[in-house]
Amino acid sequence: MKIALLSAFYPFRGGIAQFGASLYRELEKEHDVKAYTFTRQYPDFLFPGETQTVTDDDSADPIPALRTLDSINPLSYRKTAREINDFGPDVLIVRLWMSFFGPAMGTVARLMKPGTKVVAIVDNAIPHEKRFFDRPFTRYLLKHVDGYIVMTEAVKRDLLSLQPPSRRIEIIGHPVYTHFGQPLERETACVQLGIDPLKKTLLFFGFIREYKGLDVLLQAFAKLDSTYQLVIAGESYSAFDEYQKQIDENPNRERIHLFRRYISDDEVPAFFCASHVCVLPYKSATQSGIASISFHFDLPMIVTNVGGLSEAIHHNENGLLVDRPDAGLISEAVGAYFKSDAEQRFRQNIRLYKREHSWEQFASRLVRFCETLNS
Repeated sequence: MKIALLSAFYPFRGGIAQFGASLYRELEKEHDVKAYTFTRQYPDFLFPGETQTVTDDDSADPIPALRTLDSINPLSYRKTAREINDFGPDVLIVRLWMSFFGPAMGTVARLMKPGTKVVAIVDNAIPHEKRFFDRPFTRYLLKHVDGYIVMTEAVKRDLLSLQPPSRRIEIIGHPVYTHFGQPLERETACVQLGIDPLKKTLLFFGFIREYKGLDVLLQAFAKLDSTYQLVIAGESYSAFDEYQKQIDENPNRERIHLFRRYISDDEVPAFFCASHVCVLPYKSATQSGIASISFHFDLPMIVTNVGGLSEAIHHNENGLLVDRPDAGLISEAVGAYFKSDAEQRFRQNIRLYKREHSWEQFASRLVRFCETLNS
């Protein structure tokens, strides 16, 4: 099958580019695949982070993607469509993770030749942080797509609220990332981070945004005793002043280790291998790429039961679910996790989960779904 992929790819960095790279590498084993990406992803004034592209410290997979799409230049939409049509794919797979890209990707999809089916992998049909243009921009893309892949029931429900169920939809769970390398010994990882290897270590990892509930976790950590430490690692995509105030006023502040920056792929193993549990105190969610990284390192999670998180984290099997983002409930769950000595049992169950959520399995089901669109 000839497959075109339109998404973020190298030299862009972050979870979407990492996902795209892993999918590309799996599909190219058996198919003729070509990747297309941005010349400009976000205008600088809309991007809250430090940089959108990889740096010398990153070890990103240099996917040979053609840089042709400018998210805010309509002339590039037609140029991108021409490039893809010249390739002549059986299917174009686009990635929808933000409504902002709806006009660009929707126009490319609209301009595909009749013989090319269009499939959208939908991360978020309704964004966590809502804007006035979300629904019209997303609907514009959706009406030019022949079928959808979602990774949780929660996203499917959101998608159906925007798009009548006249298109085919399939749920394929988020595959477990494998490109972060081998795990480290815990003591080695703790030395790399400069943290106490004797403390019970909680990890909050990933971009810091309001909906991810770091404020709730800091409140919960204030309730824990001196045997615990908290590692916060990730670039802030929202104002950090209130979080910093919480840290400064936290009675356990000397055991809060803050790494407020983008974490390169080479650094990731140290954070997950130094920790006993990853905490996702999200206020809203669809699925989580952080959960996929945590699973790669066999690290159990404590998560709030929002969105589609419970579809990957099964209570008292590979982690713990908390009913809502509440500091008291999270601190109780942390205490219960360590008192129950469940870590090793959870890690074993995670290993079983990983066998069923490989990139090979995801790509195979994706291809079969694309093939059904022509039947």
